[in-house]
Order: sequence, then C-alpha cells, then structure tokens
Amino acid sequence: MNFLLLGHGKTGSLVAAIAREHGHNLTVLPSAENQAGAGLTPDRLRGVDAVIDFTTPEAVVHNIEACCRAHANIVVGTTGWYDEIPRLEELVEKAGNALVYASNFSIGVNLFFDLARLAGTAARHGYDARIVERHHIHKKDQPSGTAISIASKLVEATTDGIDTTAPQETNLRQWHFSIPIESIREGEIVGEHTIILESPADTITLQHSAKSRRGFAEGAVAAAEWIKGKTGFFEFHDIVDQL
Repeated sequence: MNFLLLGHGKTGSLVAAIAREHGHNLTVLPSAENQAGAGLTPDRLRGVDAVIDFTTPEAVVHNIEACCRAHANIVVGTTGWYDEIPRLEELVEKAGNALVYASNFSIGVNLFFDLARLAGTAARHGYDARIVERHHIHKKDQPSGTAISIASKLVEATTDGIDTTAPQETNLRQWHFSIPIESIREGEIVGEHTIILESPADTITLQHSAKSRRGFAEGAVAAAEWIKGKTGFFEFHDIVDQL
C-alpha cells in the first residue's frame, strides 16, 4: 500500500518505520510544503491509499478538508480538533472518502477504554472517580486527549445530564465537573493514565502505562491498512475488533 505521512516527529517517525516494516511504501510531506493543506492536491494524492496525520491542532483541520476535496482517505492521530467533528463528519460523508481518528491508537489503550466504561458503573455504588495522567514535559495539551476519552467512557455508564454524543471538547467542562483530571508533565514519560475509584470502604485503581510509542504507531498503521476501500467517518475504538 502507499501511504503519505504528515508530521514526522517522534510518533510520526515510528509510523514511517513500522509501515515500511509491513512492506508498505511511505513518503513524507514536509510541513513547509503543506501550509494550510496546500500540498494535498489531487495530483499529489493520486495512488495514495491513506494519508496519516500526526501534525498539530492548527494544521489537521486544513489537512482533513484538503483530503475531502481530493477524495483521499485519512487516518488522524492528532488531537485538539474534536469540536469540529460534526462539520467534518458531514464533509467526509459528502466527499465519499473515509476518515479514522483516535485520541490514542494503542490497542492496549482502546481495551482500557472498555475497562473505563465498566468502571463507570461504580458511581452507582457510591464511588467517586478521578483520573491522573502523566506525560513527558514536551506535551503541549493538558489534559491529554486520552484522558478526555477515558473520562467520556466513565461518564457513559452514568449519563445523567451529560450529552455523550456531543464532541469531546464540548463536553470537557462537564466531564471535569464529574470526573476530575490531574495532569502531570515530567521527564520523558511516554504516557500513563490512572483511574482511581474511591469509596469510604476501599479504593480501586486501574492503570495503563505505555512503555514506548510503538503501540501508538502500530495502531495507526493498522488503521491505514484497514481504511482502504472504505467510506465514512470512524473512531478507532469502534473498528478495533475488525483489525
């Protein structure tokens, strides 16, 4: 398969390496050649099976729009744009291409989301929930997109007063009210997310700790392999069982 990578940072570089390990052809489009998605032309995307985006919140929306204009499929690992989901989902549907997005492409984290949804039922038994997420000092967003997703899964079990169909960033203030998130930035921690459930009688702790970025990159490549021939707007968590 032929992939075009946007964003050649630590995770993007690993995506490139893993895609080549899988026998795929991958080229990198430098950000200097793709201001506001200008480099994602129909000619440039001809023969590309999937664009893989690990850029920035400022760049990703332009890239999605450009892929829709070119009817090209795209896998998005960038976060910080989810308030645009309703508009961009409609754009993808009209264009007839496909998009897969995730706050975290790690298979392990997506299994952890299922555990979070189950853990959310503890609220019915008097438990209070909170999340602690720890990342490297270079991470700009806080709380992390993964922590926000975990909060959404906890809330799905007890949805009173919260619209869980709305974009994640729209619900962020509501989720913070019911699910406090503590963000810690130190050293070179790849990513650690902990759910803590407290009652007067006991404490339940669930944790996912990434050993490296490889899990993120492998999931993104798996999504790019899966998306060929598809149309529609998908969250990675919903297609994991199909990989």
